[in-house]
Amino acid sequence: MTTTSWSDLENKDGVRFSLNAWPDDRQSAQKCVVPLGALVTPLKHIEDVPVVPYEPVRCKACAACLNPYAQIDFNSKLFVCPFCHARNNFPPHYAGITEQNLPAELFPNYLVIDYTINPNKVTPPPAYLFLVDVCVSDEELASLKASLTQALSLLPEDSLVGLISFGTHVHVHELQFADCPKSYVFRGGKEHTSAQIRDQLTFSRGGGGPQQQQYQSQNQNPNTQQQQQQQQPYQQTNPASSFLVPLSECEFTFSAILEELARDPFAPLPQSRHNRATGTALAVASTLLSLGCPSGHPARACLFVGGPCTEGPGNIVPKALENATRSHKDIAQDKAPLFTKAKKKYDAIATQLCANGHSLDVFACALDQVGLAEMKGCAQKTGGAVVLAESFSHVVFKKSFVKLYGSQNKPEPSPESVSSSSDEVTPLKVHSNGIFEVITSRDVKVAGCVGPCAALDTARRHLGNVADVSIGYGGTTAWKMCALTRNTTLAVFFEVAKEKPDGASGGGYGQNPYGQQQQYQSAPQFFLQFHCTSTLPTGETRLRVITTTRRWTSGQNIPEISMGFDQEAAAVLIARQLTWKMEQDDEMDGPAATRWLDRKLIGACQRFGEYRKEDPHSFQLAPQFSLFPQFMFNLRRSQFVQVFNNSPDETAYFRVVLWRENVLNSLVMIQPTLTAYSFNGPPEPVLLDVCSVAPDRILLLDAYFSVVVFHGSTIAQWRKAKYQEQEEHKAFAELLKMPQEDANYILNQRFPVPRLVDCDQNGSQARFLLAKLNPSATHNSQGSPYGHAGGSDVIFTDDVSLQVFMEHLKRLSVSA
Repeated sequence: MTTTSWSDLENKDGVRFSLNAWPDDRQSAQKCVVPLGALVTPLKHIEDVPVVPYEPVRCKACAACLNPYAQIDFNSKLFVCPFCHARNNFPPHYAGITEQNLPAELFPNYLVIDYTINPNKVTPPPAYLFLVDVCVSDEELASLKASLTQALSLLPEDSLVGLISFGTHVHVHELQFADCPKSYVFRGGKEHTSAQIRDQLTFSRGGGGPQQQQYQSQNQNPNTQQQQQQQQPYQQTNPASSFLVPLSECEFTFSAILEELARDPFAPLPQSRHNRATGTALAVASTLLSLGCPSGHPARACLFVGGPCTEGPGNIVPKALENATRSHKDIAQDKAPLFTKAKKKYDAIATQLCANGHSLDVFACALDQVGLAEMKGCAQKTGGAVVLAESFSHVVFKKSFVKLYGSQNKPEPSPESVSSSSDEVTPLKVHSNGIFEVITSRDVKVAGCVGPCAALDTARRHLGNVADVSIGYGGTTAWKMCALTRNTTLAVFFEVAKEKPDGASGGGYGQNPYGQQQQYQSAPQFFLQFHCTSTLPTGETRLRVITTTRRWTSGQNIPEISMGFDQEAAAVLIARQLTWKMEQDDEMDGPAATRWLDRKLIGACQRFGEYRKEDPHSFQLAPQFSLFPQFMFNLRRSQFVQVFNNSPDETAYFRVVLWRENVLNSLVMIQPTLTAYSFNGPPEPVLLDVCSVAPDRILLLDAYFSVVVFHGSTIAQWRKAKYQEQEEHKAFAELLKMPQEDANYILNQRFPVPRLVDCDQNGSQARFLLAKLNPSATHNSQGSPYGHAGGSDVIFTDDVSLQVFMEHLKRLSVSA
């Protein structure tokens, strides 16, 4: 199958595998080098997904949901689970099941189905707790306050809102009493435990925490309880009722406090940084959300920070400006003494947020680092959004903010209704309180998951479907997802559990450890099922069940394994696995990661390539592998592996986004797309090579985090001469307009919003394009066939080109 075919399958169930034909034993699977894994987008928009108003029927042994692959005995009213082969009786309300009267989950084309869980349950309104940094300049604070005021008009009226401002100290503002506004102050330089924060926030309120509220809710009449929740969701029995108030009741008070919010009165000393207690503010926010929003209540903490934390727990740099902020080299050489302690503090906050199902959004808007490398676990594990911008007045922050906090109930526009010139920003559909679970056949084990999630301890280990060696968040088959969107994608890694017996042929299936040898040997396929439970923005809770199957094949059947290879999914899985290793292993720096990646690629080429030993000219790859070396070449040069010229905050930002995006967006991050505009015809994709640069061309580079509109030297001269304003040069005006419209469309549809760079050939900002191009023509290759032909540019670099890379790859792959 072609790449397009794998993409078509993904549009039907939201799943893509690196290998779609798996070797039938562990040793052969390890020889394939490519990780066995799946990229699952649990909330992917799929046409005609049925939504049924009842809960699923589960297998009593493995908890797999009833699906079309189950064997049905209509006479005995039972089904055989395809995962564990256990026999299960249908519940009483399925007594009328026949071959002509099937429930929706048994329809052959309903491999993806949504179940409505507890349709009569009253879901509390979402909560938004804003954390505002008041150590920024007056202009920055004014821009931030304008955006927060706009957010009040975008949020649902019944949503709960809260406000925390922090600088030298942390202020928790009361929003319930407009006549007498007040705030609770926490010292920023002091370590506050959760119990101390809870005691101070509940002081003089007569107790009545979440436990008391839960007890009262359980002993009230259900009808009375529902009426009280609809009329006044949070009574005085809730200790956070003064800090988290419905927007309809406190909008005026919130706006008044926000308008009077001023810079931190504690000015820094000369040659010193501001006293910014970011760690204390996050600790107070997580505890406040745990008080006002019990576990399962959708809540988000929204951090707006404009500089590094220098005060109290979580500080990343001393206050004196003579001390530079830590770099990658400092962290690698253990010269960043505050890094480990700060990271431990933020990881503890992330654990508290995950335990309650709350997420953290980080808007880091500063020219300096803010400590995102230390606090990224808070956003990564909770599924919160991360936006990195230069200032709060930058378009990247403003558009990303509107997309995240736009109307969650607004219907999504169809692709046909959205034109490329539309300036409408499509809001995200954020689901909350999600749980993702994997059910596997007996011969498949789950190695782990890499994505915006946190491992749960509720794994069913007695089934033996957890691998011994973990990749990512391992040791379990279930993960917590506090927040997720339509594009949130998890990378799930697997391991083949079957061992090839001594003397067995390559095509055998080995012995069945479960004592069903005949049934085991005849099984040509295995099954996987993905469960995702989440709460919609409307408050409805749904369970999406995705059931899929792939086939076994002999470990020696290389052609069949090659036919099932998905090079795009494999590249993304390797990128996630490599970045996870770089995050966990201090010795896995840039050069070590490059060597690891090279060994993976060489091993895959030796396994699946056709060649004669010691003859590089005989080497060739199947069409299914044609782009795989190119993906690895660009991954080696990407910002995910090479940290040179990137700060730790930028690297953390890049990897956080990589771990949550789907296959298409991840590939754009790894290998950007390049489109050429000229008078010779319509826009066309061109090679990501310096030879694509021409004086009479406009290039549009989509590198996901940045979008570059690059004008050739001739085009730039015509534009500066204002030929586009003349009547006889309408075609030139249209040529200039087309890439701008396409760039704006990308900016409006993507989150986080990328940075737009408009530059000319030989200009200072042309580096944003040249850094991503294949250096086929450099200052050291004047004899290159590309050279300066046609006005093509050159790249001043010592990096090897793709052509040289492929020559070395062929030589190493055919060597003994």
